Amino acid sequence: MSASGFAMNIAGDHAQVVLISVFVAVLCLCLVIGHLLEENRWLNESTTAIIIGCITGTIILLLSKGKSSHILRFNEELFFIYLLPPIIFNAGFQVKKKQFFQNFITIMLFGVIGVFISSSIITAGAWWLFPRFGFTGLSAQDYLAIGTIFSSTDTVCTLQVLHQDETPLLYSLVFGEGVVNDATSVVLFNAVQKLDKSKLNGWAALRVLLDSLYLFSTSTALGVVAGLLTAYTLKTLYIGRHSTVREIALMVLMAYLSYTLAELFHLSGILTVFFCGILMSHYASHNVTQSSRITTRHIFATMSFIAETFIFLYVGIDALDIEKWKLSKLSFRTSVGIYSTVVLLISLGRAAFVFPLSTFSNYVHRRADRLSSISFKHQVIIWWAGLMRGAVSIALAFKQFTYSGVTLDPANATMVTTTIIVVLFTTLVFGFLTKPLISFLQPHHTNNNTSHGEPRSPKEDLSLPLLSLEESAETNILRAKESLSMLIERPVYTIHNYWRKFDDTYMRPVFGGPCRDQSAC
Repeated sequence: MSASGFAMNIAGDHAQVVLISVFVAVLCLCLVIGHLLEENRWLNESTTAIIIGCITGTIILLLSKGKSSHILRFNEELFFIYLLPPIIFNAGFQVKKKQFFQNFITIMLFGVIGVFISSSIITAGAWWLFPRFGFTGLSAQDYLAIGTIFSSTDTVCTLQVLHQDETPLLYSLVFGEGVVNDATSVVLFNAVQKLDKSKLNGWAALRVLLDSLYLFSTSTALGVVAGLLTAYTLKTLYIGRHSTVREIALMVLMAYLSYTLAELFHLSGILTVFFCGILMSHYASHNVTQSSRITTRHIFATMSFIAETFIFLYVGIDALDIEKWKLSKLSFRTSVGIYSTVVLLISLGRAAFVFPLSTFSNYVHRRADRLSSISFKHQVIIWWAGLMRGAVSIALAFKQFTYSGVTLDPANATMVTTTIIVVLFTTLVFGFLTKPLISFLQPHHTNNNTSHGEPRSPKEDLSLPLLSLEESAETNILRAKESLSMLIERPVYTIHNYWRKFDDTYMRPVFGGPCRDQSAC
């Protein structure tokens, strides 16, 4: 048997295995090249993966004589069920909780209110401008979906450049907003899909808002319950005394179970698994052996890294899908106009909330002795970090405009290719410029620990104990008045202080973790 005949026989008998093997081999090549380019001023992991994906797609397109560039066909279920959970869980598990919750109000302003503002601007702009380019065929629900699709950010490029120890406030805001933004976008997208197309009015907008609030609260509650249940189980049974493998497996499986349960109950799996990761990191990780604690961090980080690289690599390959390009019947000039319009609307929608909400956040914290206000340079970096679009936008576009990755409608095909082009352009062009921009605005030699650390003031030393049943009513009333005045004057610090006291007194003794205040333990 000749070599060509042998190759054809293998390809025929194990076609799917061959394709997966090729993709994994390219994935390994991507990791090696990413390592070699680690010190490059312009490139990062995501842009490297996309470039290699484009090159791979071109080679496959040439070998197939222009028929296809696919190794694997994109499936949004594969993305949401297998690739997204490890990325979001690792984000929650590795997050610096102190910085995240100290800036929680600002993060929620950017990640929730910002998404609604950005979605509104992109939806209105697309509704008004697309027909002017001669692009029609989209429904009102499609335009609403477009607003949510292009409001989902990808802050990976910026986070790879920022230094968490040098700029903790900036890193916390960019990181926190990225996770909350993705969750809000998916929640809003699902709410839009549930809308009755024949009843799009003011009540429909109110229902979207109420549905979003319901999904936020219930999804967060489910994640908290899953994290606490895991921590309590590990603390009570002390599984590690017999097998460290079992306690690691329990953490991994419980994290994934929280996500699948959220999806089963039509909640937001992103929010659930994110807060499950935070609770596991805060409690459960202290109930396992030291070796298991180190191993779980590396396992979760590795799974997240592979999933992210997989997604960006696929985006690069899928950009050359000849079928979608042929189905889209717009001229080159019109297509460029659509792409440019979307990028412009993304920039405007981003600026419309980053700068005003940053100013509002600084105003709210003016009495809180917060020395680390969001400077204008920081606002520019936050705005820039959110200009890039990534895997969530791709997945939502496929979910809205295709069926199992296939579409026969020219308008839908145009929106899929538009999303891919926007993701490629923003990730490559803006990604290339991220390192130089941040180096210019935020030099590495500037140590910001003094300006972005915890605020120092005499009031920091005030004790805010919980109300005690052992003391007189008059003492408790005085303490409540003092606490209320501090809550009005310094809400973030006061709530954080009370939470620490409650955590040390009631939560850590039950669910595990070192106690910060030994007198309360």
